[in-house]
Amino acid sequence: MYIRGGLPRLAGVAVVAFWGSTASIDAQSGQGAPAPPADEHAAQTGDEHAIHDMGAMVRDGSGTAWLPDASPMYAIHRQKGAWTLMAHENVFVQFLHESGSRGDDQVGSINWVMGMAGRTVGTGHLAFRGMFSVEPWTIRGCGYPDLLASGEECQGEKIHDRQHPHDLPMEIAVQYDAPIAGAVRWQVYVGAAGEPALGPVAYPHRVSAMPNPVAPMTHHWFDATHVSFGVVSGGMYGKRWKAETSVFNGREPDEHRTDFDFGALDSVSGRLWFLPTANLAFQVSAGRLTEAEAAEDGGARIGVTRATASGTYHTVFRDNSIWATTVAWGKNAEPGHATNALLLETNLTFDNRNTWFGRFEVAGKTAHDLDVRAVSDAFTVAKLQGGYTRYLNVLGGFTPGLGATLSAGFVPKELEAVYGSRANIGFGVFATLRPAATPAAAAVAGQTGRTMVMTAIDPATLMCPAPVDVTTASKTVYNGTTYYFCSDSDRDVFLKDPAMNVAMMRKP
Repeated sequence: MYIRGGLPRLAGVAVVAFWGSTASIDAQSGQGAPAPPADEHAAQTGDEHAIHDMGAMVRDGSGTAWLPDASPMYAIHRQKGAWTLMAHENVFVQFLHESGSRGDDQVGSINWVMGMAGRTVGTGHLAFRGMFSVEPWTIRGCGYPDLLASGEECQGEKIHDRQHPHDLPMEIAVQYDAPIAGAVRWQVYVGAAGEPALGPVAYPHRVSAMPNPVAPMTHHWFDATHVSFGVVSGGMYGKRWKAETSVFNGREPDEHRTDFDFGALDSVSGRLWFLPTANLAFQVSAGRLTEAEAAEDGGARIGVTRATASGTYHTVFRDNSIWATTVAWGKNAEPGHATNALLLETNLTFDNRNTWFGRFEVAGKTAHDLDVRAVSDAFTVAKLQGGYTRYLNVLGGFTPGLGATLSAGFVPKELEAVYGSRANIGFGVFATLRPAATPAAAAVAGQTGRTMVMTAIDPATLMCPAPVDVTTASKTVYNGTTYYFCSDSDRDVFLKDPAMNVAMMRKP
């Protein structure tokens, strides 16, 4: 079992990580200097039809997973010749407390920083992605307190009632996609560290979870493979759908968080996406994770068959206000038993200032998951969490904030003696820093009910509720370049501030 501890002696490391990671992004991004107009960029590349509209960028979640089209973007962009650069991060410096016999206190920093660089290559789009965390140094021991969380091993024991720190390399990957015919494209994603096609968008990238510093206690039923050391994915997608598959290393990373835990690419997964409207994204997925977990008795590693289904809803209203909600179900089947988990999380942000977030989870966890004596095959546990963040004025393209969270973990009567109570309270206070929301989303939302005006130089790349006929599509000419739209009303919104809308288009 784990030993309770006091406040860490090196809390200052968290502060260094907080400011150090954000400074590196600022230096790289040039504090969000706007991209040149699309016609200027097209002249540089000589390939206007390869330009991706901003809708494609907004969809990008983690790995190859998708968010709804109606999504805010918390990122800094810069155009460097033919390359589009983007950086984003989320950093917390937090104090967390969990009560009960298995509770603990800890000061630390939960953090990650991500960078992407993309450009046109041939008829397609090439992108390099890197994501890193300094949690190996800012989260001490086997992880931060997170009652009822479970997954992976540390110091020869199953990690329980805490969330393990992320590895230093969270993603090092390259992605390429190109057209097949019409709006249909193919895509390949290869990562030394990356995310296979399994589960919803990983929680650090879900808008519904982004203001919440604490990982879901059901993380290992949905998106624990978001850091897999060895991934190859391929798929096809259209305006409203995607079908993809992966071969990958499904083994959980070890407790040494600064190296690469490579293994055979002997796990496989498949995933289907459907985005019926700009506000909704649905996925179903399944995978076989070979040797994913250590055995209870120290024997051969255990394989896991995982299935997930999720729906995410986003709506943007007024300027800089958003409601984001995710509902997900997951199932882990291991030799001799299977367990299910249900997740509901939401984030309601007003005017990019006041954020209320909440999460409710129910899961079946085995005695091995929770590291208790086997008085039952599985236990049904639940957790309710909520919190508030007040974001402050934007500083150099970043938004600092202060927040607090309160939670309650519920266990059945059989575990009351182990946890000290059937309901155990936890709380946390934190400071946070992330990039400001991309202004284009809020600027258009109040006028059209959507996050942006869908604009493209090639009408075949427009993601509209109904297909657009090239011969009759609404269009306009700006600075010598013809831009196409889903509707006349979108064109009219574009004309109110064409420079802003052109600057926010995705350029390879």
